[in-house]
Amino acid sequence: MAADDDQETEAERRTTNIILLVGAALIVGGGIWLVNALVDSRKAEECFESGRRNCAPIAVPSRN
Repeated sequence: MAADDDQETEAERRTTNIILLVGAALIVGGGIWLVNALVDSRKAEECFESGRRNCAPIAVPSRN
């Protein structure tokens, strides 16, 4: 027995769902980026620990 003022309209629900969807997408995207960064860091660390010197090569533009 809620009053009409307390009921959520269709537009408000749609807006809330879109905001939650965008937030969830940002969290998932951030998680994927973080996992990729950790994997790259682990690979570089393993390379350095094995004694190699070219673990992070620097890209030099070619001369013309």
